[in-house]
This record gives sequence, C-alpha cells and structure tokens, in this order.
Amino acid sequence: MHRTARLRGTAGHVWRTLLASAAALLVLTSGAATPATAAVQAPAAAQIPDGVTAGVAVFDRQTGTFTEQVNAGTQFRSASVVKLLLTLDFLWNRGPSYVIPAADRARLEPMLRSSDDDAANYYWSNYGGSAIINRMVRELSLTDTAPPPAGYEGYWGYTALSARDTVKIYRYILDTAPAPVREFVMGNLRQSTRCASDKFDQHFGIAGAFDRPWAVKQGWAGSSYPKGTCGPPDTAAATRATTGARTAAAPEGRAADAVNLTRPALHTTGTVGAGDRTIVAVLTLHPDGTSYGKAYTDIGRLTRSLNVPGGVRPTGKWYGTWSEHVNVRRDPSTANPPMTQLPAGVEVLVGCQKQGQTVSVPPYTNDWWAYLPQYGGYISNIYISSPDNRLPDVPDCAAS
Repeated sequence: MHRTARLRGTAGHVWRTLLASAAALLVLTSGAATPATAAVQAPAAAQIPDGVTAGVAVFDRQTGTFTEQVNAGTQFRSASVVKLLLTLDFLWNRGPSYVIPAADRARLEPMLRSSDDDAANYYWSNYGGSAIINRMVRELSLTDTAPPPAGYEGYWGYTALSARDTVKIYRYILDTAPAPVREFVMGNLRQSTRCASDKFDQHFGIAGAFDRPWAVKQGWAGSSYPKGTCGPPDTAAATRATTGARTAAAPEGRAADAVNLTRPALHTTGTVGAGDRTIVAVLTLHPDGTSYGKAYTDIGRLTRSLNVPGGVRPTGKWYGTWSEHVNVRRDPSTANPPMTQLPAGVEVLVGCQKQGQTVSVPPYTNDWWAYLPQYGGYISNIYISSPDNRLPDVPDCAAS
C-alpha cells in the first residue's frame, strides 16, 4: 500500500522523478499547493477528490444559513463521531449542577480529546448500546441517525449519521444545552490531541485547514489503515479495529447494508472561528485499499475548499511527501529523538525551510529541512515530493 522507506540506484531515481512530476501536476491541476491567504475565503463549492464519497454541511451560526451542503442527508457509519452522542446521553438529566464523577471525567475527557475507544466501549456496554442512539434521536430530533444494523448491535462505530444531523448535534450543544454541558464538551474538543489514543494522527480536515480557534471531533475506520504511528515511534499502539471498537474483531460488513460498513471512512466535524461561528461536518468514504495518508490528504483538500465564514487559513505551502515513518524533529537534525511520525505519503503544510544536517537516501543527499508549523517541527526536504533540494517557493526560516 505504501512506498518503501528507501529508494535505491537508478530505479530510485526514476521513481523520485515520477513522484516529483506527479506532485507538480497535482499542484497545477488542483491548486492544493497554492499559498492560502487568511483574508480570502475559498469558493462556495466543495471540491470532492476523485473516488471519494462525501457528505458535507457547513452552517454559519452568525447568519443562520448553510454555506455548503453536498449530500448532507446521506448516511455514513459514524466511526468515532458517535462519541458526541455517548457523552450527551451520559450528561442528560444530570442537572442542575451537572457534576461529573471523577471516574467518568477520566473516561469522557480522553474520549472527546483523544477519541479513546475503551471509554466508548464502557458507555456503550453500560448505558444501553443502541438505546443510547434511540434516546438521542428522540431528544435532538435527528432525522438521519440510527443504531447499528441488525447483527452489529455491539459496534457503536456502525451507528448511522449524516452531515446535517451532525450540524444539528453541534447546534444543540452550542445553543440549547445547559452551560455546564456546553462548556464540558466544547472545552474538551478545543483540546483535541494530535495523537489519538490509538496513535493515529487525528489533526486532519478542520484541524489542518484552519488556524485556531477550532474544536474538533474526528472519526476514522478502515482495514487498510496501518497501525498508528503518531508520537514517538516506540510508543505506537496496536491497530484500531475497523468499527472503532477494540473489544472484538470487526465483521466484514454486508454489501446490501444501507450504510456502507466496509469502505475506509474518515470524518472531520466541529467548529471554526471565534465564538464557534461556523459548524463544519465533512463525512467521507474512500476507495477500498486507500492508505491513511491518501485519505488524510483528500479530506484535507476537500475541507480547504469549503466556504467557512470566520475561518482563518494557515500561511504556508502544501506539499506531498513520500516514504513511510518520516520523522518530525524539533530541529533540522537527527540528533534528538523524533517528536512524531507522518502518515505515509501525507500532504503537509510547509512554513519555511533552513539548512541543517545532511540526510542521505542513496543516491540522494539533502541538507535542507522543511518546517511544518502544524507539527512544530522539521522534516528533511529529501522526503518532500519536489525535484529541488531547496524548495523554490518556500521562504527561508528566520535566523534564531
């Protein structure tokens, strides 16, 4: 599924040339590598990558209108986005104080911030499973949300959900829920960790397309996704099951199911801008066998194309990368342990570049390093899909 970590000899040269040409073509055809200006909004037309099935809803709370709707009522399997409903169900009728016991706070906070599956398993098992979804459908007047299908009742990630129902959930949290509920949920979503509990990099979509302030709850599910590698490499955790639940191996799914249970899914949901101005819900399915890095890149491009009032787009240049297990480091050298690793082949935002330690991937060497502002660290330019050692359209980093 992924390119090998090293390219060798003449074959390596050919592949590097092809990769660079493909990257340049993507830049010319998609506009993905064009520097984004904070003051300029993208056109009000979602640009959905080839092969991707998407449900999109963007709601401007200031004007009370949708700026984007594409297949907004289409049902997708929720993956971890359902954790919003698990949290709301637990907090329901706990007023007026809404005091959360310490044991539950210790579960709910990592479930919202880091998408912890063990916590979701606990609430699903102890609070009624599908009955949770039925209660929330009734209380929030959801129209496209349904429990997992018959035969999959134990898999919370198979809950059906649409983009417009996701917007409705956020509108309840922001505009109707008691203040302690709103502050608890949104406060934790604002503290979303880059590395999820299962070591997947979860700062795709909204978190990559816009500068803070934002708050996100993400979802992902797919048997083609590799083991998580976010964070220091020696802490990588076991593979996430395809439903988002770790308690049992996930079934294969059925082709006749109304909601697709098998294609790789990647969802980004949350709010963007000061005062949580705009609610964004982007639910996506990708072709069978799609790598995590490819899905991550595609949902990023789609999210960046949206008209999101109040959203501030980060400054920099988007570039593709190649190789697996590319390390992000605090400075342009290999002297210190890596901070984290990139998803294989993912597109990254480059803020500036500087010379540092020479890196060798025979027959190539390169002493230029790219600074990734969204990671707060550097990768060697040798892993960026460009024919030049020094990226021609990226400024040098200011001297420190």
